[in-house]
Amino acid sequence: MRATLHCTMVALTLACFADGAFAGVVANWNERAVKWVLLQKLGPPPAERALAMMHVAMFDAANSIDRRYSPYLVQLPASTSASTEAAVAAAAAAIIISLNPASAPEFKALLAADLDRIPDGPPKAEGIKIGETVAAKVMESRENDGSSAPEAYRPAVTPGVYAPTPPMFVAHWTNVKPFAMKSTSQFRPGPPVALASAEWAADFNEIKALGRQDSTSRTAEQTNAARFWLSIGGDVFYPLVRSLAATTATEIVDDARLFALVAVARADSLTAVFEAKYHYNFWRPITAIRHGDNDSNPATERDATWRPIAETPMHPEYPCAHCIQAASMCAVLESVLGSSRFTEITMTSTTAPGITRHWTDLNTFVAEVSDARVWAGFHYRSSARVGREMGMEIGQYVVANYMRPIETKR
Repeated sequence: MRATLHCTMVALTLACFADGAFAGVVANWNERAVKWVLLQKLGPPPAERALAMMHVAMFDAANSIDRRYSPYLVQLPASTSASTEAAVAAAAAAIIISLNPASAPEFKALLAADLDRIPDGPPKAEGIKIGETVAAKVMESRENDGSSAPEAYRPAVTPGVYAPTPPMFVAHWTNVKPFAMKSTSQFRPGPPVALASAEWAADFNEIKALGRQDSTSRTAEQTNAARFWLSIGGDVFYPLVRSLAATTATEIVDDARLFALVAVARADSLTAVFEAKYHYNFWRPITAIRHGDNDSNPATERDATWRPIAETPMHPEYPCAHCIQAASMCAVLESVLGSSRFTEITMTSTTAPGITRHWTDLNTFVAEVSDARVWAGFHYRSSARVGREMGMEIGQYVVANYMRPIETKR
């Protein structure tokens, strides 16, 4: 079966998926929520937390009626005649409104439009009640999960010597309660490569040559990919999930499970990667290359004016967050849907106007994300590899342990 994703990313909107016209209620609410987190200017970890909350609520609401899987959090008593669509829509809207009451008018209107398509009566009323009840339980389960803790990052300094003082990005996320992992450090990798090693010298010299803003070693194709993946939001990743979901003839509960598994894996992958980042506190290429004479490795040389393609993200380097996000998502998709669901993906990004990227399978998609972060001058090769490996492990762990199919007796 061939599924082609052709999607133009426009600032704060996803124009290629007309609301209600592509892949059903679950995908529609995913699209709405992705637009919403972009409008709220939530960074990836807070955004993925919100999306995971919404999607597990949608799944548990659907699964309370159509009991095909073990619940994520709760399975309410429900009649088989209750409206699954009403339950899913009500759960999604309730989560977003609870997270951001100022959005209530917009999302109540969207919910009302969805509910208008469902005949009035007991099934619809019961579905709404199930969705709202599940959403309240999900919200309760995430109270005091550490996501609103104050940032208390302590940079390394020499007493009395000035140090730059920009705010660090989600330094408090190291202690946020995971959705599936047993602890934030469950998948913590080993340390970065040793500075005295040949691997460090290879990493250093590769990114020094290819990641420099005005590099003459980087090809035009590599530059295009690097700029494409400057995008950090779900508007780059989730269209792939929506497209693949639309190729599969499934019930609402199956769609809800797929999106929930992806969202949980992505949320936990970001918790895991930031736990590792702030644990190891490894230096970024712009720092390392400008201090190439201070790393005790004779194979690295300082470049005093080196800069990457764009501004370096304000958090430690190791491991690669883009890499873990892509790998965790694709590990879920491959586990649930198989590896032959599509033969071509085509996509554009707001960070690379006029550039279209193509992939033939999930592996090439993940590989390009990893390569692009090297070519952009943000991540070393070994860090990209470790991020990919972590993401695969987390995605597979989530599928193996959560929302499992219920075995029917024969």
